[in-house]
Amino acid sequence: MTKVKKVPFPLSSDETVAQELITVNDRERDAHYDTAPSEVTRVARQDHVFFFYCATGVCLEVNWVSDQIVRFRYSWNGTFEPEFSYAVDPHFQSTALPSLHVETHPDHYLIASSKLRCIVEINPLSIHLSDNQGQTIFKEKQGFYTRRTILRGMIRLAISIEKTTEDLYYGLGEKACSLCLNGKDFENWNTDSYSYQSQTDPLYKSIPFFYGLRKDLAYGVFLDNTYRSRFDFGKRKADELHFEAAGGEMRYYFIYGPQLLDVAREYSHLTGAPELPPIWALGFHQSRWSYFPDKRVREVARTFREKNIPCDAIYLDIDYMHGFRCFTWDQAHFPDPKKLISEFKEMGFHTVVMIDPGIKIDPEYAVYRDGMEQDVFCYRTNGDLMTGPVWPQECVFPDYTNPRVREWWGMLYKKLYLDQGVAGFWNDMNEPAVFKVTIKTFPDEVRHDYDGQPTNHQKAHNIYGQQMARATYEGLKKLDPARRPFVLTRATFAGGQRHAATWTGDNMASWEHLQIAHRQTQRLSICGFGFSGSDIGGFMDEPDGELMLRWLQMGVFHPFFRIHSMGNNLSGGGLHDPNWVHAQEAENRLDQEPWAFGAQWEALNRQAIELRYQWLPYLYTCFWTWIQQGTPMLKSLVFYDQTDPLLHHHEEGVWIGPHVLVFPVFKAGQKSKTIYLPKGIWLDYQTGKHYEGGKKHRLVLQLDRLPILVAAGAVLPHHPVRANTTIPAEELILRLYPGPDGVFHSTLYEDEGEGYGYSAGIFLVRQFTCEVKGDKLTVRMHQEGAYSPPYKRLRVQIPGRIFENAQWNGETVSLLREKGGTTILLDPFPGQGKDPGFELLLESAE
Repeated sequence: MTKVKKVPFPLSSDETVAQELITVNDRERDAHYDTAPSEVTRVARQDHVFFFYCATGVCLEVNWVSDQIVRFRYSWNGTFEPEFSYAVDPHFQSTALPSLHVETHPDHYLIASSKLRCIVEINPLSIHLSDNQGQTIFKEKQGFYTRRTILRGMIRLAISIEKTTEDLYYGLGEKACSLCLNGKDFENWNTDSYSYQSQTDPLYKSIPFFYGLRKDLAYGVFLDNTYRSRFDFGKRKADELHFEAAGGEMRYYFIYGPQLLDVAREYSHLTGAPELPPIWALGFHQSRWSYFPDKRVREVARTFREKNIPCDAIYLDIDYMHGFRCFTWDQAHFPDPKKLISEFKEMGFHTVVMIDPGIKIDPEYAVYRDGMEQDVFCYRTNGDLMTGPVWPQECVFPDYTNPRVREWWGMLYKKLYLDQGVAGFWNDMNEPAVFKVTIKTFPDEVRHDYDGQPTNHQKAHNIYGQQMARATYEGLKKLDPARRPFVLTRATFAGGQRHAATWTGDNMASWEHLQIAHRQTQRLSICGFGFSGSDIGGFMDEPDGELMLRWLQMGVFHPFFRIHSMGNNLSGGGLHDPNWVHAQEAENRLDQEPWAFGAQWEALNRQAIELRYQWLPYLYTCFWTWIQQGTPMLKSLVFYDQTDPLLHHHEEGVWIGPHVLVFPVFKAGQKSKTIYLPKGIWLDYQTGKHYEGGKKHRLVLQLDRLPILVAAGAVLPHHPVRANTTIPAEELILRLYPGPDGVFHSTLYEDEGEGYGYSAGIFLVRQFTCEVKGDKLTVRMHQEGAYSPPYKRLRVQIPGRIFENAQWNGETVSLLREKGGTTILLDPFPGQGKDPGFELLLESAE
């Protein structure tokens, strides 16, 4: 037996790999081979790409994507995989290739851009990254390592990085634990994680991207590998950061800040952002497993309008289908879906329906029959179809990694989308989930096309849901190029934000899960998935009125804003329990609509949802800014000031857009809350009261609102309350928050909210400058673009501040004093479509 070098990497917890040999069965043994870099024997360069070849056959590729981004690829045998990635935006282009300074030394190579230095040690090969002042940011400890076996091939590629006691880590997408990742380890393997808890791992999505913070210098690492991956942030060894994948290639991007927001923007440019959504998709959505028959759905829609609770979308879960056959209707419960959807449209509702990947095996079912004829389903390596139970007892599954299959799948939406008027689609169960097996998914032996690079399910698993959502999105775009698609997916991978919104899966009605949703949406946002939210109120179990209210109030500021619950479809242990009860058999509804908790809570829930519609202009502008600049919509407060140690582990609040902090309530009956504010001056959203940053403040909590703090100098755009977004907003409201002397900037972006007129200049960007000087407040606005909003009036509000005089473009205008503040009402809207800007001067007697 040939001995192999033992390396100081631990085996993963679920491996049974011995250090020398593995017993596979009584007849065979499986030798393993470990490979690590040795001395560099040759160096090659192709423009901004460098190759370092070792005596052991290992090769390191150092690819300078930009001044701030370096891609590292390790090959164990000197041969690299083809250039291909489902995660990296195919339209990604570096702004400019960096100008590099290269030095050759006896023991190392130095490659430097204007912002980053990379030292490649020669013997043995290892990497050391620092800023251009020489401050170490990222340094390999044990470095790169692989393990291969005869029977299983490559089973492990790993990297070990030095970790100090001061290093901090954030990110990894959907994880449910505390925001700081230090001392924890994680796995990325998309999993149907029904009723998960704060320590449950893995969950539905795999986003192998994290932030590091060392001595106030920020960086990011994105592992572009779709196999099962693991990350250890000092749990096993306090002085070591460790990440690995179960196959493929060790390919990762190092993204230098030095600010956390710099890293976020660069990562967004690398993996992409979505198009602007239809404006209705940012409204309030109501869902349940399941609304049926059509009489029940009409009742829900009518009640929203009768009770004057705003709502833009109603969802139909799996029970609208005929026997769980996707793209069909249950004619007994929905005899005329086109008429139903048309009625909803007249009422201002958009209809969203669920589509799963599992296609029922039924020769009489057109989708199954056509799929078999077109050969679009997944096969095992022995040539058998991959079949398994999901909602139907026996399903086949499309191979979305095949471009031909994606094209076929996208066209299946034609009848629902074009003929019947369904507005959006909800792709669920696409981890892919399979019932009645402990692994909850396909076996590894299932084959996938992988866009012309055939592989097995180990490699394709984590991008299966992403590619399903992509197929849906691209199909809708092709079917109606003039309409903005809305696709919602449960499972996805890094880069999937380009095709679909997402939510955090099957959570629970508890105060703990409210806080988990608070963490998850921030974490998803900073990892590229800005269009995200949770099942408000919890999917499993039943919230009381207070929990539902506090969750709604928090959800106002989550881009995806939907109530969804399971009703009482279950009894016993959950979806996979033999005691599962189908919705048709459930006698009593566990309703979770805003009015389901009594008159007091109904009024408060209505007020929360109304607030969402008032904030829509600000949130839509945040969405646009994310697309344009890569700035996340929701951010952990450490992103506001990474030099403040009191924000490193802060979890109470969330930073929304550029100007707003929101502090959800996480405890039942809580009467007060102590919050810590970042540096600066902050004003209470309702009252305008000033709070000094860098300090803790104890706030008295009100049942009808959350603490919302606004940065001094901000101009917040609002709309009046509307029943839905199809009703034009007739008034633009500008809320001003003057603070200490200074000049401050704010932005409002507007367009038609549907279609692509904005690409032809039919948009409006208003830039506000707020200048405070003593007792004078001057607000100037400049605008560009050809869009003309439907406003009839302009209302300017300054909460908590009394002004005596006001001039609009030099002309005196009247003031109103309302609720301890000042209001200016201009009716009709001044200069609509004519003037490129305005100047508002206010003077106070203070």
